[in-house]
Amino acid sequence: MGRLAPRPLLLALLSLALCRGRVVRVPTGSLVRVVGTELVIPCTVSDYDGPSEQSFDWSFSSSGSSFVALASTWEVGFPAQQYRERLQRGEILLRRTANDAVELHIKNVQPSDQGHYKCSTPSTDATVQGNYEDTVQVKVLADALRVAASAQPSPALSLREGEPFELRCSAATASPLHTHLALQWELRRGPVQRSVLSLSHEGRFRPGPGYEQRYHSGDVRLDTVGSDDYRLAVSRALSADQGSYRCVVSEWIGELGNWQEIQEKSVDVATVVIQPTVLRAAVARNVSVAEGKELDLTCNITTDRADDVRPEVTWYSSRTPDSTLPGLHVLARLDRDSLVHSSPHIALSHVDARSYHLLVRDVSKENSGYYFCHVALWTPGHNRSWHKVAEAMSAPAGVDVTWLEPDYQVYLNASKVPEFSDDLTELECHIADKKSLEANVRFTVSWYYRTNRRSDDVVASELLAVMNGDWTLKYGERSKQRAQDGDFIFSKEHTDAFSFRIQRTTEEDRGSYYCVVSAWTKQRNNSWVKSKDVFSKPVNIFWVSEDSVLVVKARQPKPFFAAGNTFEMTCKVSSKNIKSPRYSVLITAEKPVGDLSSPNETKYIISLDQDSVVKLENWTDASRVDGVVLEKVQEDEFRYRMYQTQVSDAGLYRCMVTAWSPVRGSLWREAATSLSNPIEIDFQTSGPIFNASVHSDTPSVIRGDLIKLFCIITVEGAALDPDDMAFDVSWFAVHSFGLDKAPVLLSSLDRKGIVNTAQRDWKSDLSLERVSVLEFLLQVHGSEDQDFGNYYCSVTPWVKSPTGSWQREAEIHSKPIFITVKMDVLNAFKYPLLIGIGLSTVIGLLSCLIGYCSSHWCCKKEVQETRRERRRLMSMEMD
Repeated sequence: MGRLAPRPLLLALLSLALCRGRVVRVPTGSLVRVVGTELVIPCTVSDYDGPSEQSFDWSFSSSGSSFVALASTWEVGFPAQQYRERLQRGEILLRRTANDAVELHIKNVQPSDQGHYKCSTPSTDATVQGNYEDTVQVKVLADALRVAASAQPSPALSLREGEPFELRCSAATASPLHTHLALQWELRRGPVQRSVLSLSHEGRFRPGPGYEQRYHSGDVRLDTVGSDDYRLAVSRALSADQGSYRCVVSEWIGELGNWQEIQEKSVDVATVVIQPTVLRAAVARNVSVAEGKELDLTCNITTDRADDVRPEVTWYSSRTPDSTLPGLHVLARLDRDSLVHSSPHIALSHVDARSYHLLVRDVSKENSGYYFCHVALWTPGHNRSWHKVAEAMSAPAGVDVTWLEPDYQVYLNASKVPEFSDDLTELECHIADKKSLEANVRFTVSWYYRTNRRSDDVVASELLAVMNGDWTLKYGERSKQRAQDGDFIFSKEHTDAFSFRIQRTTEEDRGSYYCVVSAWTKQRNNSWVKSKDVFSKPVNIFWVSEDSVLVVKARQPKPFFAAGNTFEMTCKVSSKNIKSPRYSVLITAEKPVGDLSSPNETKYIISLDQDSVVKLENWTDASRVDGVVLEKVQEDEFRYRMYQTQVSDAGLYRCMVTAWSPVRGSLWREAATSLSNPIEIDFQTSGPIFNASVHSDTPSVIRGDLIKLFCIITVEGAALDPDDMAFDVSWFAVHSFGLDKAPVLLSSLDRKGIVNTAQRDWKSDLSLERVSVLEFLLQVHGSEDQDFGNYYCSVTPWVKSPTGSWQREAEIHSKPIFITVKMDVLNAFKYPLLIGIGLSTVIGLLSCLIGYCSSHWCCKKEVQETRRERRRLMSMEMD
């Protein structure tokens, strides 16, 4: 076998980055093993900062002086020839447990394996720190341990639960060294194996998991019989004790306070089978008893145990025949000390050794159900402990408590049937033909609703309200909110009648209704139990739902000729399928087709609600507040008048009528809304045409200059006297390069000469005046940068009609003109420049003056001049 790499190179690689000394450790003292067992020697290295995995070499010496190479974790060809065959067979192997730890395993130890084993780590360190090898001695002993099962009892034991049993095994050793034996009893049931009781090599008893209480009570013991026998004694067998028992013996040796387990042997002793205790409980299957009588049940017990066992009997009741449910109700119990636990009207007695009697007095309907008898057998143990050896539950015994059922009939009729939505609905539920009723019976009612569907559709009923036996009323999901609002009313009129009222019936309430009357019987504990339900026949609530029809017709009774006259329009209303309608009217106006001043704009003028209250809507002409009138002529006819009409009133006029139906009290519900045909006001006139334009001699100004803007009005068509014309003029500005922002009102002048100027955040002032009949001047004084933008004027002409009234014409707008405000650069920098030049001149003169004074008075010295020779090189003397 060749080597993987030259050993010096490998040692050099393993010693890289070594900064602290190593310490190699193997177990201290000597290791003792028995022939045929396995030897494991761990070796670790501490304080090592080298490569990820440390290499280990193992050597062996029988005398401790000359070592032979045994195994290595790095070099394949390291072992000597006599160990290579055992290495190949796997009898000798190295198992790494960590980067700095390894274990030497020798299987099937032979006498020739006794000697010294050395663990070393290769190194090329320049300075040796710590130790790089450690040695441990191994002693090999002959197998002198003998373990055997006792001949008594037999390998198979069959016991009853509660009976005692004993198991024995013998263990002895002839080792030349002073060794100690440890023994443990194990129980195996299928794949599960657990410790029962053990005796350690130091002479200490340890119970296994689950056996602590039985060990301390003395039920499970481990005794020594003679010098070699060990006995496991169980005073009372339990079902958990069934299984195969094994005796496990280990041999230990102690050296300098350290214990070593040198070998372990085990032997199967016996298989214990626990025969279950036969226990059955039986109760009569079906029992019928009249209400108020006594219920008598007997529980008969059958068992094969004749020893000292004590029964515990418990009676249960349930609504279902399933005894495994957690809702079983305990009626009475007889414990193992023969003490009875029950309620006053229930008695439990011991008739004979195998019979237990249950007596329930004054039974009622709530006693109906299923009854069970549960029996448990207990055996006494050590220290007054008890063990349950068997338990059984009887089959259910059905108990039917009979009584005289109340006999009565239920009828439902509709005293109020709706004909329209929002009408009142009233249903009455009556109890009749009552028979066989006792004084302790009361009646409650439940109301149900079912939607009308086709005959082949299955529709579930919805619970509206239910009344319990204690008179508490609970609402269903459908009626909860409406009952809280007072729309659903459930009441009890008298002892035999109940009523249900819908104050405002909707289309969703159409359907079938029925009531269920329940009879409740008073019980022994003053509670009430429902004994019977009787259903009424359903009553159908339905009406034909037709669409509401509302028709409004408008007409003009008198012809209309010219502006200034009175306009009159009447609206006639007719309705169908609307209950007790009352009408509200709204007069609307639209611009005629072709008028581009305000296209598609509907204006609300005046309204009259269903209570005949008049309200001005968008009629904002302060001079004509009383110029419109809306009045109710008849219940279904309304008249609208507009006095002193103007040209601006031209348009299409309509009546918007809404029909209202009474709901309850003073509330109204909107039933339908309709719009009448239009009545047009059209002034056929050839009056003047007005136009507006804006002009400015200063479209671009310097900041602070005056801005002048002229709004010039031109008149085309018929010539008018200046006294017959008046104008409302308003100036607007859009402070941006485009018209994308909202215009800002600057100033306005009405036809009476009143000027209103808007408040602004900057310092420039505005003035507006009338220059001539058709020219208006806007001036911006002390203009600022914010005054730039687009300016335009809005003009509303007023013309005096032949009748002497003023007619307002359509509003006109001029095209915008853009005004720019520039900054005067010369004036802006003139004063700062003059100030800067002046300051610099003053500072320069002042600095010259200071320099002159300091040189003349402060730094003057008396220097005597000496005659200098005229030569090429002059001496470098300075004054």
